Amino acid sequence: MDNCLFCRIVRGEIPSRKVYEDDLVYAFHDINPARPVHILVIPKHHIASLAEVGVADEPALGRVLAVAHRLASENGSPDGCRVIINSGRIGQQEVPHLHAHVVGGSDPVGPMLKRN
Repeated sequence: MDNCLFCRIVRGEIPSRKVYEDDLVYAFHDINPARPVHILVIPKHHIASLAEVGVADEPALGRVLAVAHRLASENGSPDGCRVIINSGRIGQQEVPHLHAHVVGGSDPVGPMLKRN
């Protein structure tokens, strides 16, 4: 997709601090990290959100999840991480290109959601 922020990063049109790349996925440090370790892992081809995932996209989505813990461990979070995929408006997805936030560090991440 021509104007998609993450597609432009994959194409090298926008700089990023890459931590991993293979034929299916690209991973880079978040520009505004929420934790000491905050990596975004994205499919290299455009998938708008989880709602758009088709059978042909499953290998890329699987790879996103498969590399998450290793990338966290290699980048300063060897004792675990949290992997978050926001999807759509209710999920507060900000960039319309499927991506996983891999967050961690030396301290526990904290509760997943605030409970009412």
